[in-house]
Amino acid sequence: MLADEHHIAETPIPSDNGASESLERLAREQKTRKKWLLVQPKSATSMMVDSGTVSMPLNLIMVATLAGKLFDVTLIDERTGDTVPEDFSGYDVVAITSRTLNSSNAYRIGDRAKSQGKIVLLGGVHPTMLHEEASQHCTTVVYGEVESIWDELATDVLRGTMKPFYKAQELRPMTAMLPPDFSYALNSPHAKKYSQLIPILATKGCPVGCNFCTTPTVYGKSFRYREMDLVLDEMRAHQERLGKKAVRFSFMDDNISFRPQYFTDLLEGMAKLGVRWNANISMNFLHKPEVAEIAGRSGCDLMSIGFESLNPDILKSMNKGSNRLHNYATAVDNLHRNGIAIQGYFMFGFDDDSEKSFQATYDFIMQNRIEFPVFSLVTPFPGTPYFEEMKARVRHFDWDKYDTYHYMFEPRKISGEKLLENFIKLQREVYKGRAIMQRMQGKPLNWVWFVNILMNRFTKKLKQEIYL
Repeated sequence: MLADEHHIAETPIPSDNGASESLERLAREQKTRKKWLLVQPKSATSMMVDSGTVSMPLNLIMVATLAGKLFDVTLIDERTGDTVPEDFSGYDVVAITSRTLNSSNAYRIGDRAKSQGKIVLLGGVHPTMLHEEASQHCTTVVYGEVESIWDELATDVLRGTMKPFYKAQELRPMTAMLPPDFSYALNSPHAKKYSQLIPILATKGCPVGCNFCTTPTVYGKSFRYREMDLVLDEMRAHQERLGKKAVRFSFMDDNISFRPQYFTDLLEGMAKLGVRWNANISMNFLHKPEVAEIAGRSGCDLMSIGFESLNPDILKSMNKGSNRLHNYATAVDNLHRNGIAIQGYFMFGFDDDSEKSFQATYDFIMQNRIEFPVFSLVTPFPGTPYFEEMKARVRHFDWDKYDTYHYMFEPRKISGEKLLENFIKLQREVYKGRAIMQRMQGKPLNWVWFVNILMNRFTKKLKQEIYL
């Protein structure tokens, strides 16, 4: 969770048992255990980002798991209805995670805690990408993942010698990652607001380097992965906790299939467990029928795929060479033949977009019967190469609206008004009752059907104003 212009060194370093023992000894020497408050802020977006059921905040749970070895930890998730206190006198450390769309709220919480003399940590994607801005609202910014700077950070908290900025010189291997302790979230009085999908992590990092993506900065360009037995053991622990085999997992990995052998070996292990799962996956390997076959056999319900665009010039400009248009239909067919539904992501608002882009996308979705199409507007996120490229054309820097649903800049080949007009029309057409029946006919009556019905109601209410 920290950031500057220099690249993170990406050579993994081993876990330091000596450092852990030193930390535990230092903690025992404290008169009282220091108290941490971990905060997951909600966003102010008008779209359905933090409404209904939400996923358990895995990154914050991992921080709680680490901190809980040395400190008393309380986790608050505003998205579920938890309330952040006005008075922080019961805590020594207030640690807040932040994405761009909830950064304004995170900053308000940080300002309040800082004014009360607390150690205030800000981490997550937004503080990593804009650490100088974030530093105005906390005592300390954490760049990137907390695991790789934990020993230094925890030592300084215990000694009361905080630095303004923590950034790892090297990233720890994922074998050093502790199994997340989900009790920090599940013990909340509002835990019923969490999705039944259990978040799990097998890999980190992405070497692809799409120019609009924050992953290489936050998690590095190297591809790190956990030992398969650790991932499978974590799944078994949840099966035992819930007393059933068909536990549903959602992989939080950015690019889980980057190393095909690791991915397929992991799936072979999962096939023996009887779990159900979904994941984000790159288009790279989905044209191979054996990948979809193993995924289906191992319990995959749904794959999330970033098709992004059907325009080859746009894909090239995004550095999305892996998304080869001629593989799209093949990949979709391979997944469908193995009973796997598709959540397809499509972006609009690039300079090469025109009204034809919307018709081409509609035709592709209907012809290939994409079960759960998701549409977004191009959003240059701060700190990325794309943001620097587009900065002079961006309409505003209101971070609350950086949710991929607000109109950020006018493309060169279509007016902003026409862009939004077609964007709304496409969503309504795809989620009309007749279109839903055409896409979903003969498919299992499950939560994907339910989402389509909700989207039918939601898209009827869309107006251009909500995107401005």
